Amino acid sequence: MRLVTTFAAATALTVAGVAAQAGSLAPEVMEPPVVVVEEPAPAGSSINSTFVIVGVLAALLIAAAVNANDD
Repeated sequence: MRLVTTFAAATALTVAGVAAQAGSLAPEVMEPPVVVVEEPAPAGSSINSTFVIVGVLAALLIAAAVNANDD
């Protein structure tokens, strides 16, 4: 019975030792960080479209006023 107990203890210590060192000898695997690249916004005009519309309407009103005074 003493041989079985000694064998069981030796087996338990061996398994515990292997489990404690599992993977500790291999170098760490470091994965590169994920980099998200944002696309730059498309270049827009430097002037607001509202100003263009107001300018065209103003030009039309001025042209109509000038033509009305010619009669």
